[in-house]
Amino acid sequence: MPQTALIIGAGPAGLTAALELCRQSQVRPVVLEASHEIGGLSRTVRYQGNRMDIGGHRFFSKSERVMQWWLDLLPLAEAPGEGAALHYHRQTTPLAAAAPVAESGSDRVMLLRPRKSRIYYDRKFFDYPLAFTPQLVWNLGLGRTAKIAASYQMAKLFPRRPESTLEDFFINRFGRQLYSTFFRDYTEKVWGLPCDQISAEWGAQRIKGLSLARAIRHFMGKIFRGPGMDYRQSQTETSLIEQFLYPKYGPGQLWEYAAELIRAAGGDIILGQQVTGLRCEGGQVRAVESRDESGLTHHYAADYVISTMPVQDLLRALRPAPPAEILNLGAGLVYRDFITIGLLARQLKQTEADGRPLQDNWIYIQEPEVKIGRLQIFNNWSPYMVADPATTWLGLEYFCNAGDPLWQMPDADLRRLGARELAQIGLLDEAMVLDGCVVRVPKTYPAYFGTYQHFAQIRQWLDPLQNLYLTGRNGMHRYNNQDHSMLTAMAAVDNIVSGQTGKDHIWATNTEPEYHEVKSRGQSA
Repeated sequence: MPQTALIIGAGPAGLTAALELCRQSQVRPVVLEASHEIGGLSRTVRYQGNRMDIGGHRFFSKSERVMQWWLDLLPLAEAPGEGAALHYHRQTTPLAAAAPVAESGSDRVMLLRPRKSRIYYDRKFFDYPLAFTPQLVWNLGLGRTAKIAASYQMAKLFPRRPESTLEDFFINRFGRQLYSTFFRDYTEKVWGLPCDQISAEWGAQRIKGLSLARAIRHFMGKIFRGPGMDYRQSQTETSLIEQFLYPKYGPGQLWEYAAELIRAAGGDIILGQQVTGLRCEGGQVRAVESRDESGLTHHYAADYVISTMPVQDLLRALRPAPPAEILNLGAGLVYRDFITIGLLARQLKQTEADGRPLQDNWIYIQEPEVKIGRLQIFNNWSPYMVADPATTWLGLEYFCNAGDPLWQMPDADLRRLGARELAQIGLLDEAMVLDGCVVRVPKTYPAYFGTYQHFAQIRQWLDPLQNLYLTGRNGMHRYNNQDHSMLTAMAAVDNIVSGQTGKDHIWATNTEPEYHEVKSRGQSA
């Protein structure tokens, strides 16, 4: 009988695992997805002809394997001769010789997009990452700039030890003054907790090798570097990249196509299936149970199980149940939830210095008097995300906890809140708003507090289940980027294909120093 791999979740990790199994083995993947959407957090939400990218997904990775995987599915547009609106200049951004190039006129393509993100603070725009330019000094003033420089020198001379909290992490790399100006308020919006109550591991996970010194070196390098940057930018710290790949119609386009390929290769993707049970026997998961929306229970025999479901839910679904201590640790894991308010407007109030519309992919809102954490401008991700190019399609991002007043606020009130807050900080005239929608996403961010400090005990209990592989962001309770989630899935499939049972290399994804720091030339992550 052919073997079956039950894959829980149709997000980047689950779909990567399924397609890799189809390509590398005779193991048949069966993907069970609780929602009716493909792509998980990387899906594309459609509203009145406009498209939303939940959270914003730059297709960039230091892993050559991931970059090639993306381009195999969606080759690079040869000349987005769809044109000038893409701000693409082939003569100054030559492609690597190995990059696949799509046929002219194809919609299944990657666009090469310029990266621009800024911080909005004190009603002014600041480059992110911060660059010490005359504009920065002008915006801050000489007095505050001097305080930032002195504070940074103090942090270098007298770093905080041990570096146990996120506040320690930020101050050691940027100094207290810069931390309190540009990092503290936004980060506390994201997590709903002061930075001195969050583990420093979050900083190591998300910010990696970025520091003030590295940002300055990168800026100076830009001044003296000529044209011709390779779009892969494999030598560049993730937070400093200047361009990225992006599917023409948003990230969901890639994952929807991946789902087509999986089905065409004999795999199965079943939507609307909430996994409720994993039956274990002899140190392995033998079957998976799910419930559909009508309440019917379905049983699937499993030779392998790849899980991307939240660890908290996985532990509750195991039969027989884990020990009470492990269940309690799982129950204490914390997640942060997320709301995106889509607003369609005629235009924003602010423009670039030359009069063009704002060119940012997203803007970090550091103003403490409003709840909004980040603003996306979908036009600048891909012009094809917007039905009418004469309008501006915005994504207002709010961080909350499921069940709190913000989460429970009616959609119409949330739309009004978003428009009012953008008007309050001078970015939008409320009268310019034409339409809007609301998307709520539970368990978006696995948190580095609660019982997270004891997560090693959960892993120690789960790892001996020989044919169970935890992958992805929620599957590992780790704030992975899309590419890291894919790499964990690839590592799990490599195990299945090779018969390897150890899982340390899966857990090592996104922790190795060569990924955090600038890679040596020619080295693969």
